[in-house]
Amino acid sequence: MTAVADTSTIVLFHSAYGLRPAVQEAADRLRAAGHEVVVPDLYEGQTAETVEDGMVIKERIGRDELLKRAITAAAPYSDRGLVYAGFSLGGALAQNLAVADDKARGLLLLHGTSDIADDTTVDELPVQLHVADPDPFEPHDWLNAWYLRMRRAGADVEVFRYAGAGHIFTDPELPDYDKEAAEATWRVTLGFLAGL
Repeated sequence: MTAVADTSTIVLFHSAYGLRPAVQEAADRLRAAGHEVVVPDLYEGQTAETVEDGMVIKERIGRDELLKRAITAAAPYSDRGLVYAGFSLGGALAQNLAVADDKARGLLLLHGTSDIADDTTVDELPVQLHVADPDPFEPHDWLNAWYLRMRRAGADVEVFRYAGAGHIFTDPELPDYDKEAAEATWRVTLGFLAGL
């Protein structure tokens, strides 16, 4: 497929649940909009039925190893100027990679963020966050501080909050699912990606 101005190469990282069907469906939705999407399996085939089981897998692999796997997965494409994206834990990993990559074209965070060092600088990196309101994993105080740090680092940040939705509200197979919030998220997301 020939790349055109409004398409991107996106690396999409899964949540603590692992590479579930909803992640592949999200990738297909992005591909249907003309984007190239890479979907790494950071858990190497393992998936979880509950968030608790997912956290066990995450802890067993370890944060440093997950970050290493994410970097290794993105590296072959990074010269293109990637859009880093992820769900919850995957969003945290995507953020870590995006702020360290001076060629990054964008950062799409679905349900999750990561801490950001005070000395981080990015050059007007477009960032979009979609998060439940309230979200037990992304409380208001944390999100407010995160937003200010990202802005101070130089990012162009948009935050979309969805009242009453569950944490990973875009996954139809999870109890968190909220169809209206999910469809709104994808509508806004596709506009964001088209504008990069």
